[in-house]
Amino acid sequence: MHTPLWTPSTARIASTRLWRFIQTLNAELQLDIRNYPELWQWSVDNSELFWSRLWDYAGIKAESKGINVLKDGDLMPGARWFPEARLNFAENLLRWRDDCPAVVFCGEDGRRTELSHAELYARVAALAAALRRQGIKPGDICSGFMPNVPETLIAMLATTSIGAIWSSCSPDFGIHGVVDRFGQVKPRVLFTTDGYLYNGKRLSSIDKVAGIVADIDSVEQIVVVPFLEPSPDISALPGAKLLDDYADSSATEIQFEQLPFDHPLYVMYSSGTTGVPKCIVHSAGGTLIQHLKELLLHTDIDRDDRFFYYTTCGWMMWNWMASGLATGCTLVLFDGSPFAPEPEVLWDMAERERISVFGTSAKYLAALEKADVKPGKSHDLSALKAVLSTGSPLSHESFEYVYRDIKADLQLSSISGGTDIISCFALGCPILPVWAGELQCRGLGMAVDIFDDEGCSLLEQKGELVCTKPFPSMPIKFWNDPDGRRFHDAYFAQFDNVWAHGDYGEITRHGGVIIHGRSDAVLNPGGVRIGTAEIYRQVEKVEEVLESLCIGQPWQDDVRVVLFVRLREGVSLDDALIKRIKDCIRANTTPRHVPAVIVQVADIPRTISGKIVELAVRQVVMGDTVKNKDALANPEALELFRDLPELSN
Repeated sequence: MHTPLWTPSTARIASTRLWRFIQTLNAELQLDIRNYPELWQWSVDNSELFWSRLWDYAGIKAESKGINVLKDGDLMPGARWFPEARLNFAENLLRWRDDCPAVVFCGEDGRRTELSHAELYARVAALAAALRRQGIKPGDICSGFMPNVPETLIAMLATTSIGAIWSSCSPDFGIHGVVDRFGQVKPRVLFTTDGYLYNGKRLSSIDKVAGIVADIDSVEQIVVVPFLEPSPDISALPGAKLLDDYADSSATEIQFEQLPFDHPLYVMYSSGTTGVPKCIVHSAGGTLIQHLKELLLHTDIDRDDRFFYYTTCGWMMWNWMASGLATGCTLVLFDGSPFAPEPEVLWDMAERERISVFGTSAKYLAALEKADVKPGKSHDLSALKAVLSTGSPLSHESFEYVYRDIKADLQLSSISGGTDIISCFALGCPILPVWAGELQCRGLGMAVDIFDDEGCSLLEQKGELVCTKPFPSMPIKFWNDPDGRRFHDAYFAQFDNVWAHGDYGEITRHGGVIIHGRSDAVLNPGGVRIGTAEIYRQVEKVEEVLESLCIGQPWQDDVRVVLFVRLREGVSLDDALIKRIKDCIRANTTPRHVPAVIVQVADIPRTISGKIVELAVRQVVMGDTVKNKDALANPEALELFRDLPELSN
């Protein structure tokens, strides 16, 4: 495509926070930054000055900022940001105490609740006081086994206000999946609801929680939030208390613990499909300043916005969304199926709640297009200014679908980073055009590059996505990794003193980024490296294909590409359809991309956050054991790939 899908108007550019930030830098530092590429280059060349100025621009609340911005800045890992600062994460998210709406919750069953900033503060104050009364202190762990409801935010904010560490899983995790996570970090308090709703079903959490605490002896208190029932039976959970009985309603103020910038805030978890999940520890200050940068400058969110992200509390996008409170905007939460009772349910909500920033996954957008849903024609989306997509690469066709069938005048931001950095390496930019298939830009202050195997920088060529300089949201450590060896091996073993993220991508002539898939899932037929996303993009153009997954199978001293497809109901994979799929791939890529074998399957296995699991499928095909099926939303789907006659020698 030789023209962008969208270009912001001059007036829109001038109104953005990013443009105003550029003008502030130019005026105060006597610079002459005229566009985003120049700003990005300045931000990575002058990283200490950039992050310091961002702190001031974002108005971070802190007991002290300190004089030094970066200590041991030549070390990765080892660099320390704002080493003298003392602050509290929750205080920054609760800086407003007015009657403007802070949180709106919409449930699958049609229920709606709203909390103002003042009401949110009061609810957090009551719960924080109860945690203090119990003796929870900085560094302790509180966990949530919760749906995406306001009480999850309240529990997180109460926990972090006293310097304790928050860690959460969504209630669709199995018992073993939760124990694999929480069992490593030993929470003292476990928050849960009595259950949740999904796709029209009422699903109890009580029995699961009983099984979880039976295997985690650190839990001193279970706090239950009524959700399915106003007065649920919690007798199966010894010592458990309902939230209102546990909270201290007499408390009206929050004592925000002022702690170091790198004090632990969250423990996040890797997907855990190939073993016990890694427990990734993120800092309060690093998470806060990185999220403020991405929300204020890259997403252009302010107090007037209504910000929605379709996510569960087991996905890092929940943590990212939660930080939106620090901008003063209104968070719109939804819990349930995005297709129940109809595929338009989220767009009904977007119209009703006047959502201005709508976040979702690439999978959801592709499914909407396959279902022939056209929200722009059926809904009033006049308030909508941005759509965000992550979870997997967004295809060219999905870019075009958004502008054709959702709204022509909006910023479509495909974003990429992940749990490892609780933020983005590449994301949107409100003053840049949108090109089909590209993430608009590398994040400010993020020295993102593409390396070949020898560590040489590549432009407009595919390679390993890396970051060559420290950044504030780099994890502090892994839990239970006293010598730091596992942490080092995860990100720094491939290139010395350089973060290797594990994505296979390229930087485009526009300065954008294309992600071609995970490096460990890259196919290598005949020694040629192929990103799986390159194949998915072509396959899913075929009308009969709902979704696909491909792997490399060792074959006759080489590797052959094997493609699995899930087809529309009533469609069978015959020779004619196989030929059309192969012809589509060959015509738009190279002969190397064409799969040697195409197999129809009834389902594609995914993690609970919706990502397809190529590595787990490859393990099954090769006869290996998948160690942790509890990380999957549909573990039974893996059995569909075992002992397939099409793949036998």
